[in-house]
Order: sequence, then structure tokens, then C-alpha cells
Amino acid sequence: MADAEQPVVLRKYGRPAPLVRMTGWTILACLAAFLINNILNVGYGYAGVLDLLQGQGGTVALAVYAVLVAGAILFVLATRDVALRWDADRIHKFNLYLIRVCFWSVLLVGIADSLIAILRVEKGLDVFFSEDTVRSLGLSRYVGSYVHLPLIGLSFVIGLFTRTLGFTWLTLMIVASELLIVISRFVFSYEQALMGDLVRYWYAALFLFASAYTLYEEGHVRVDVLYAGFTNKTRGFVNAFGSLFLGAATAWVILYIGLNGKQSIINAPLMNFEITQTGGVGMFVKYQMAGFLGLFAITMLIQFVSYFFEAVADYRSEPGKRELAPVAH
Repeated sequence: MADAEQPVVLRKYGRPAPLVRMTGWTILACLAAFLINNILNVGYGYAGVLDLLQGQGGTVALAVYAVLVAGAILFVLATRDVALRWDADRIHKFNLYLIRVCFWSVLLVGIADSLIAILRVEKGLDVFFSEDTVRSLGLSRYVGSYVHLPLIGLSFVIGLFTRTLGFTWLTLMIVASELLIVISRFVFSYEQALMGDLVRYWYAALFLFASAYTLYEEGHVRVDVLYAGFTNKTRGFVNAFGSLFLGAATAWVILYIGLNGKQSIINAPLMNFEITQTGGVGMFVKYQMAGFLGLFAITMLIQFVSYFFEAVADYRSEPGKRELAPVAH
């Protein structure tokens, strides 16, 4: 929606809720500060906020948090008349962009890396590249830096001009890859490690990146004992509470454990461009699959903030509630 339409949205979608908005936007500000500090710590050796307690620096990290949190609070104060559903919609659309970028990235990187891998295994790189380039294409750090990263950068541009999330197409590519494995194995008795790598790579992306959109569509499995009998107001309260203290909290745990220092389970593979035990005969994408966990937590945390805003709007019985498509049973 254009900014010129905002007054109409405000009248239609409810009363302002500055304290609720401040909570949600502060969470997003802390997320941005956490990711920035992770880059500063892992890439440039800056101390973290917790290092302040041990007298080992950390003032830069604290300043990043202070500036971004203050910015979030000032933003809310400057736009105090904005309704919750308006904010929820904007945050969701930004998250959709991130998910689109992720899907285009894994699609392009998967195709490019699998082609390089098959040429590497079948000794076909010599036909197209010089000896030095062929040697470099056997190194995961080189492929990650000069093949994967440019394709990921291109995905950010493609994501601006596309509106499809790519779920259907990525699922089709997974099915096609599985079919190719079956045909090549049982008809031609031919199989390479890269084939399984590609399927696992796309499978992981499909399920982890689609989770945030599934939350938006209420598609996750809900063990329903009491919820179906609740009023809309009670459902709003339950969803708001669950978004913050169950959903967002879980996402933060994943981020803290996965991005806690250079040797953490996400940072270490990313920094080292880690590959599978198959070595040079497989794809060089294992390090990205570790990063998928972080991206899952990031997109889910953003979506939980949007969901929190919508849930509070439901609790306040504000108009504009989304009508979800019926789920087939």
C-alpha cells in the first residue's frame, strides 16, 4: 500500500497501540543489532556485549544496540497513529522479500554448483577453463566467494522484481532431481554424490524457508484441545502470548546458540566454507545449509513479530482481520 493510503488504513484497521508496536519494533531492532554485531565479532574481531561484564571491551556492540533500539522507539513515537495491522502487513511483506531472495539464491546456486560439480567429476572443466581456474574450482572457498556470492547478490535484485515465493517451482525441481537419481541409478547404473547433495540442499531450503510463510497462512500443525472453542478475543491473547514467549523465544535461542562466536554451529561452517565428507566429488554447499538454520530463525522471528501485531489487533477486536482459506482435511 502506498503511503498516501495510510490514513484510510488507520481508520479501517484500528486504534493506535504505541506500547505494543514499541515491543515488536524493539525486537526487530535487537535482531538487526545482533546480526551486525555477529559480523563485527566474527569478521573483524570486535568484542560482544557480554564481554563488557569481563572488562574486555564491547562498547561498540553496546552502542549498536543502543542506536538501533533508540531508532525503533523514535520511529514508533514518530508514527504513533499507525495501526497494528498496517505494521503487521509491512513487516510481513519485507519478510516475503527475504524469503524470495533465499529461494532464488538456492535455485541459482544449486544449478550452478551442480554443473561445476559434474564437470569436475567428469573432468570436463579443462574444456572450458584454464588450468589455474580448474584448480581454483576445486576449492570450496573459491567457489563460494566467486560463484555463490555473486549469485546470491543477483537474487537480491531478482527478489525486487518478482512476486512469487518459488515454493511450487522449488518443489518441482526437487521431484525432478529425485526422478533423475532414480533413472540414472536403475536404468544407467550411474550415480554421483552431487545428486544427493542437490536434493538435500533444496529440501532443506524448502522446509526451512517456507516455515515463515506457513505461519502467516496458519498452515503449521496446531495440537488443538481448547483453541477451537475460544472466542476471537481469547485466540488473539493466546496467539500474542505464544508469539513472544514461545515462538520468538525459540528463534532467539537458535540464533544465540548458532551465532555465538567464531566456533559456533552456524558461524564456523560459514567462515570455513565447509563441505561434505565426499570432498571434491560433491557440491560445495554444506556451509550454506548451516546458514539455513540462521535464516530460518531470522525469518521466523520477523514473522512472529508480524503475527504478534495481528494477534493483539484480534484481541482488541479491531477490523481488518485476514480471512484465511479453508484448510482441507
